[in-house]
Amino acid sequence: MNPCLFIILSFLLLLFPTATASQLITVGEGGDDRNDANMKKCLDKERDALLLFKAPLHDPYDTLSTWTADQHDCCNWSGITCSNQTGHVTKLELFGHGLGGEISHSLLNLTYLNHLHLSGNSFHGTIPTFIGSMTRLRYIDLSDNYHNGTIPRSIGSLTELRHLDLSYNSLYGTIPPEFGNLTNLQVLRLGNVERCRVEKVEWLSHLSHLEVLGMDGISLAKQNHWVDVVLSLCKLSHLSLNGCELSQVMYPYSSFLNSSSSSSSIEFLSLQSNNLTSSMYRWLFPLTSNSLQFLHLSSNMLDGIPKYLGNLCNLKTFYFSDNSAAVKFPDFLNNLSGCTSLSLQYLIAPGSQFTGSLLDDIQRFSSLNCLYLAASHLNGSISEKLWELPILEILDVSYNDLTIPSTIHNSSLSYVNLFDMRSCKVGPQFPKWIKTLKNLTSLDLSNTGISDTAPLDFWAMWPSRLIYMNLSSNNISGMIPDLSSNFAKKSAIDLSSNTFHGPIPNVPSTLLSLNLSRNKLSGGISFICQIVDGLLYFLDLSHNSLSGQLPDCLWHLKQLKVLNLGHNNLFGRLPPSIGSLIELEALYLFKNNLSGELPLSLKNCTSLISLNLGANKFSGTVPVWIGENLSRLYVVILRSNNFFGTIPVQLCQLANLQILDLSMNNLHGTIPSCLGNLTSMVEEGFSQDELYYTIGISENIDETETYVDHAMIEWQGDELEFFGSLRLLKSIDLSSNNLTGQIPYEITNLHDLIALNLSKNALSGEIPEKIGGMKKLLTLDLSRNNFSRRIPSSMSQMTLLNDLDVSFNSLSGRIPSSTQLQSFEASRYDGNTQLCGPPLTKKCPGDEESELLPIIGEIDEVERWFYIGGGMGFATGFWIACGALLLNRRGRHPFFQFCDSFIDWIYVKVVVFISSLQKARQT
Repeated sequence: MNPCLFIILSFLLLLFPTATASQLITVGEGGDDRNDANMKKCLDKERDALLLFKAPLHDPYDTLSTWTADQHDCCNWSGITCSNQTGHVTKLELFGHGLGGEISHSLLNLTYLNHLHLSGNSFHGTIPTFIGSMTRLRYIDLSDNYHNGTIPRSIGSLTELRHLDLSYNSLYGTIPPEFGNLTNLQVLRLGNVERCRVEKVEWLSHLSHLEVLGMDGISLAKQNHWVDVVLSLCKLSHLSLNGCELSQVMYPYSSFLNSSSSSSSIEFLSLQSNNLTSSMYRWLFPLTSNSLQFLHLSSNMLDGIPKYLGNLCNLKTFYFSDNSAAVKFPDFLNNLSGCTSLSLQYLIAPGSQFTGSLLDDIQRFSSLNCLYLAASHLNGSISEKLWELPILEILDVSYNDLTIPSTIHNSSLSYVNLFDMRSCKVGPQFPKWIKTLKNLTSLDLSNTGISDTAPLDFWAMWPSRLIYMNLSSNNISGMIPDLSSNFAKKSAIDLSSNTFHGPIPNVPSTLLSLNLSRNKLSGGISFICQIVDGLLYFLDLSHNSLSGQLPDCLWHLKQLKVLNLGHNNLFGRLPPSIGSLIELEALYLFKNNLSGELPLSLKNCTSLISLNLGANKFSGTVPVWIGENLSRLYVVILRSNNFFGTIPVQLCQLANLQILDLSMNNLHGTIPSCLGNLTSMVEEGFSQDELYYTIGISENIDETETYVDHAMIEWQGDELEFFGSLRLLKSIDLSSNNLTGQIPYEITNLHDLIALNLSKNALSGEIPEKIGGMKKLLTLDLSRNNFSRRIPSSMSQMTLLNDLDVSFNSLSGRIPSSTQLQSFEASRYDGNTQLCGPPLTKKCPGDEESELLPIIGEIDEVERWFYIGGGMGFATGFWIACGALLLNRRGRHPFFQFCDSFIDWIYVKVVVFISSLQKARQT
């Protein structure tokens, strides 16, 4: 989706001739007006046919609940329309209901059916051939189902057909949901299931009245003459062939190319996702006449456009996004500069490989309303002529390398997105041209190099109009004024990563999202109590200098999904009203001065996925309800608090848990053995819950805020903040407590664990022998405990380990030999007086005798090369000799006599040599 979608959909509704077809059907068959007192009821034969159609179907949403034998008039059933003159069923409309099964032959008894709409369901099997016998049909839509195989040619018999849509029918990637009901199924084979295809396309030419043809996802790979067939459909206005493997058509040119009689009435043409190259333009030409209004060529391999596209005087919408070949944008515009430049309203081409800049040629496109060129490779300055386009409302050139001019004069713009990940040059001064954009509803100037104070009049420019403002990742300073009356309903504000200071001002009570993180804001957060409309679902105030208590008015925020107050100076207890946040998924309070026990009401927040309360002063025992009630948790971080007591075994119920950090508390007792059953750490894979939160901003514009879950984790001795990589981390940290007893051997079942830290406790006993089976461990810290005996030999198998610390224990014996264990610094083994062997300088008993091993190793090397060299020499000499003897019969006998004596001599020499080697090894 893109920010023009709302406008485009309105435009498509004008193009899509469905209403016209429906009106034709209504007039021809008496319509669906059932208010006539003399109207006929449905016929018994047709009611029975519908019940037979229903009988085998899977109906997950009970859509057909009105279809019962005791309700005799089937004309009152959902999805059924009858003629009020004859009572015959004329329409069957059951789209988007998830119905599954095969289409029954009983439909043949609906002899007056002219409208069949079953799209958006789970019908499977081949498209029934009998449909071609239902000759009154004028409208067929079977799209978005699971049909496969060949499209029946019999459809070509439906000469009155106006609308045919068979798009997106395939079993690829999805299994129909009703398959789950086959409880007695013993064998299920779905291999090599082909998507729908067309064997011969000629049958389409019989549909002379066809106006709409949708075959998206249908394979046309073998249809070389489909252009001819399409051109024969003189009434066709809507053609959609997305993802039809058209790139595999070897000779896709038409015999109509040089015919003056060829013409096209197509208004809507979509050919996206076919891997087409620019060679396709020769056969595209006859399809593109002056009637064309919508052209979609996205997701292909086009390296430009031909000049004839500039002569389409009615073209209003042109999609050219995500084409993989490089295109010079000035040439692209030049080829559109005929009469198309006067008609084009929407140019949508994000993600294309455009090069060059927005030059003055853009001024020719006087009807342009939406220009969407995000994430291309445009560079240089934006021409000032762009701002002179009289009706331009939507502009998105984000994620390019463009320089914005110092002045902009365009009062019609309502949406501007100039953000660029490579710092589009707008600053350092705050842009004065903003004042000319009086009609803006959305403004994104994030990461644009502004290092200035925002003028006071800037904040009041769009009273009750803005729905989205993003000034993040700049160096904008000053105080934020009262914002309560500057934004429209359901708006979003992102001022993060700047240097704003002072208190947080009043904000609109209807906010959806507020991000003020990473500034220098101070004071309390009582403004939260003003957000009373319950729409807010993203609030990030982290990394400021906020103080005071968390106010007890959170029952207003029942839609809140993300609450991040970390890295501030908040103090006091968590208020009981925090339990009202029943939709909350991420609670991040890390590094404050919050204290007291966790309120019992927090267990009502059953949607929580990430709970991060570390680096505070919380006390009491670790609540058992965390494991019993908050079953979706994948992150639990309670580190660096004052929790005491034992680790509750209820935490083992958290099947999705990937990160458990209880370090730096006052916990005692043993490590629960059931931690070895944590499903997400035992099995390969990740939590099923989404770890990224996308916050929708408005109803009319597709703008979003994205929150990536993150956490401060102690990693190899350093405190690091993990962002996008948090999903990959599976970690247990119980360090710096008072834990006793042994490491439960069940812990070694955590085969997918990446980090384990049990250091600075009072653990004792042996390190489990099977610990080497935890082969994905990258970091293992067992230091400063009371472990004894040897380091398990299995640890030599931990080839991914890049951080190990077993120092200050009572370990003894030789450090197992492996490249990995010998690569760590000797300090990682310090404090174990009985340990020996590399990398320690202390030798193990018997090491003195082994000093001769290098010499023996050299002898072994000599012996090895002797056998290799001897073998190679023998093979070479053998075949040279054999070749000579094969050609020289007279020399064979003397040669073999010589070989007998020579072999005896070699045998004696080899025995003597091996004997001498064995004596050297013994000494």
